[in-house]
Amino acid sequence: MKNNRKEVERRHTKILSMLQDKGSVNANELARYFKISLMTVRRDLQHLEDKGLLFRTHGGAVPATAKHEIMSKDREVAYCREKISEYAASFVEDGDTIFINGSSTALNIIKYLGDKHVVVYTNNCLVVNIKFPPNVTVNLTGGEVRDHVMIGEYVVRNLFSISADKTFLGCAAVYENGEFRYDIPTEIGINEAMIGRTTGDMFILADHTKVQARANTESLYGSCIYDRTFTMLTDSKANELIIDRLRKKNIQVTTVEV
Repeated sequence: MKNNRKEVERRHTKILSMLQDKGSVNANELARYFKISLMTVRRDLQHLEDKGLLFRTHGGAVPATAKHEIMSKDREVAYCREKISEYAASFVEDGDTIFINGSSTALNIIKYLGDKHVVVYTNNCLVVNIKFPPNVTVNLTGGEVRDHVMIGEYVVRNLFSISADKTFLGCAAVYENGEFRYDIPTEIGINEAMIGRTTGDMFILADHTKVQARANTESLYGSCIYDRTFTMLTDSKANELIIDRLRKKNIQVTTVEV
């Protein structure tokens, strides 16, 4: 027991040292470095945050002194995502049936549908936390729940029995070569099933933090290039050079002013 405690203490000391040297740490990299599970890393980071020694972020941690700056940036990104959701809702017409995937930004479209009569099919469990008017009908696809998203073959089979007028998708990142990254197992296949059952327009929503040059590390699950016409909605803080490169890949990009 004492050895285990000493090992944990040494690991915590090393994490804080790495944090001081690099300015941030990544949970996946820590798991590989220490040869421990991601769950153990998260417990370590939570313990150190509880002691006020660092501030946890999505996928890692930063020094505790950066907390205010990170929270300010989070509020800024949240505002940008709301503006994208609101703009995306303008493409939904009265009487439409739409698909929405596991993206929170795409799901927020529901809040801006007003008095339009719309039928929504989604595999995003967060929909249960959204208040929507009686003119909006929401249907969950069913399936295995991973985080807040329903995944698996059950979702795909159900989608094959449905058709939609429009599809709204999110992503983990979009790269300058036109690849869209997804970090949830089977999400690409579910997105493709939605697209295949859509008779009208397709939209991908990605705030400026997701518009990136090529990643230095590979995604846990993969990326894809869509082979049909679609519109990508982002905000005006997105890197203009990358936006130009995406447009040269024949991707229609609309930036929402924020």
